[in-house]
Amino acid sequence: MRADLEIIQQWVADEARVLDLGCGTGELLQYLMKNRGISGYGLEIDHDNISACVAAGVNVIEQNLNRGLHNIRTDAFDVVIMTQALQTIRNPHLVLDEMLRVGRECIITFPNFGYWRCRLYLAWRGRMPVSSTLPYAWYNTPNIHLCTFRDFEALCHTKQLRILNRNVVDNAHRSRWLARLWPNLLGQIAIYRVTK
Repeated sequence: MRADLEIIQQWVADEARVLDLGCGTGELLQYLMKNRGISGYGLEIDHDNISACVAAGVNVIEQNLNRGLHNIRTDAFDVVIMTQALQTIRNPHLVLDEMLRVGRECIITFPNFGYWRCRLYLAWRGRMPVSSTLPYAWYNTPNIHLCTFRDFEALCHTKQLRILNRNVVDNAHRSRWLARLWPNLLGQIAIYRVTK
């Protein structure tokens, strides 16, 4: 299992009701169903990923997150997860509202645009950074709303949301003490657990 998913699964209770937004091939849901007894659904837009979910026995719904979660009832899930997709959503603040409408808490991961190498790349080269965490050029990137740890925490503060857990990791999803000390500067990937 991907290293970030290994971290996330620790924050999901046994037998929880889980919704995974942009679930990909359903790897996390499959693991949680087998090892934690959860019941869950994935939302995905890519047809190949949907086929992989079905083949793996993962419940999946074809849905574009930019259109919202209006078809899901309030408080239908215990946990709503969105990994590496927040920055690709047209209105991430509204999707965050919807995640906490349909679930009691949410787990979100995103690349930190405040990471020192991104800052240096932009300052030194005068161009948008391209890296293993942000591998696209500015003109073909799916990332339309890049943010930092501070940006996300300010959004949570504005919406009066509680941050239950935060994990600061590098590109290999290892937690380093310096990154925990200065997350906005030294953390490459943010992993948050949030509730109302």
